[in-house]
Amino acid sequence: MITELYTERLHLRKMKVSDSSSLFKIWSDPDVTRFMNVDCFTHENQAKDMIKLLDELAQDSKAIRFSIIELESNEIIGSCGYNSLDFENEKAEIGYDLAKAFWGKGYASEAIYSLLDYAFSSLKLNRLEAKVEPENVNSIKVLQKLNFTFEGTLRQYEKSKGKFIDLNMYSKLITD
Repeated sequence: MITELYTERLHLRKMKVSDSSSLFKIWSDPDVTRFMNVDCFTHENQAKDMIKLLDELAQDSKAIRFSIIELESNEIIGSCGYNSLDFENEKAEIGYDLAKAFWGKGYASEAIYSLLDYAFSSLKLNRLEAKVEPENVNSIKVLQKLNFTFEGTLRQYEKSKGKFIDLNMYSKLITD
């Protein structure tokens, strides 16, 4: 499994525990975690634990998460990756988050495009999907920009922060 990808402005590299301080700053922002299925982090150890959990999933080839590093500043500005990898059905679910200071600058689209390209060309997947809360308009704009197809709303699909939430399903096929 790949451990790093490059784009014009970004370096996506497999998350490391040493990234915890930078990622904690992002994951402790309530605006960033608003649509994530985690509570706003209050201590850096939560970031370390999350990175360790993601690393365990990566070792089993069930997921992989990258730290998004802006090349110009060498600063970690978010994370993205394959939340679940299903090689039997040739599909994966993607996820991403960005520090608020970097919203609206095309970084999310650039990072996700590199995940799409790698999934279709190297992993030989047929389908990528993203599940997004209907109120998460910024994330929906990223998926629309990358020509994902809205498939419908999964009603009360999962429990997040103590309540059932709807999720919109978006997908992109290798043939799209």
